[in-house]
Amino acid sequence: MEISGLFTALLFGAAIGGLGRLVVPGRQHISLLATVLVGIVAALLGTAAATVLGVADTPRIDWIELALQVGLAGAGVTALANRTRPKIHH
Repeated sequence: MEISGLFTALLFGAAIGGLGRLVVPGRQHISLLATVLVGIVAALLGTAAATVLGVADTPRIDWIELALQVGLAGAGVTALANRTRPKIHH
């Protein structure tokens, strides 16, 4: 992978991760790095799922693929936030 491909993956991962955080209600206590990593993984998995479903290549914007990616990012952000949430003892 070239440096430009890596840079593009980081930017796209940050965007997908950020959108994933927006669809999750409340405040998530995870780092920016974790958000980007979740976004990269969600983008890859969403693209793979869209390819399997046959909706990865559409004439204009791949809305279904984007929805899959953002949904997976939201699920990843939720899972990570619940895993790292501080426990409150009463």
